[in-house]
Amino acid sequence: MGFKDHFSGHADDYSRYRPGYPAALYEYLIEHCAATDVAWDCATGNGQVARDLTHWFKQVIATDASAQQISNAPAQDGVEFRVATAEEPGIAENSLDLVTVGQALHWFDIPRFMRVAEQLLKSGGVFAAWTYHLNRITPEIDAVTFYLYEDMLGPYWPPERVFVESAYADIEMPFTKLPFPAAIMQEEWTLAEFLGYLNTWSAGKRFATDHGFNPVAELELRFEQAWGKAERKRNVYWPLHGRIGLKSK
Repeated sequence: MGFKDHFSGHADDYSRYRPGYPAALYEYLIEHCAATDVAWDCATGNGQVARDLTHWFKQVIATDASAQQISNAPAQDGVEFRVATAEEPGIAENSLDLVTVGQALHWFDIPRFMRVAEQLLKSGGVFAAWTYHLNRITPEIDAVTFYLYEDMLGPYWPPERVFVESAYADIEMPFTKLPFPAAIMQEEWTLAEFLGYLNTWSAGKRFATDHGFNPVAELELRFEQAWGKAERKRNVYWPLHGRIGLKSK
């Protein structure tokens, strides 16, 4: 399976508008790691997970198959950014204490990647892959978001999207399963920031190519009516789900 690049064309927007992950998730992972020497953030994208992990790990390796994503990731002491695929990261076996994959596992050759992750983790190391689906703001705004997601963009989502919609529930891993913690991502955004996030959706880019117009812009008036004053900041929530496992000692 070749690398499916859905994001390089808007790597700058991806870096600016993608939401951050809660500290509670990282703290849960660290609690279960036998050591905190080296972590690998796979498909790092804008590098947000890798930079967060430097609070706990001596070294963080951050890889992405997209050179453009890597070039748009802000530098951070303690993070080594590399262009590499998930299945061939160029990392030594039995060298990692943590492997993380934020909102990207569904793009991989999953069985092959799982074998690689198992080889690279030390005994007592932790594997964690998480995902999020549609956000929640208010029922009125959510209705417009769902219309965009399903009615307009439905045919433009790649088949791997089913893994996101099922919250990775059916993905198998060669590790001892750990419970996924209750974790919610939260941002406080203006309407412009929220629309910026919606414009990072890969299906929207494909829709625009076929139809010649931006689907988010087409719905902007409906979003404005549901949002209220555009400069008003609203809380945006995304429940997190995923798979966490321990490589047995």
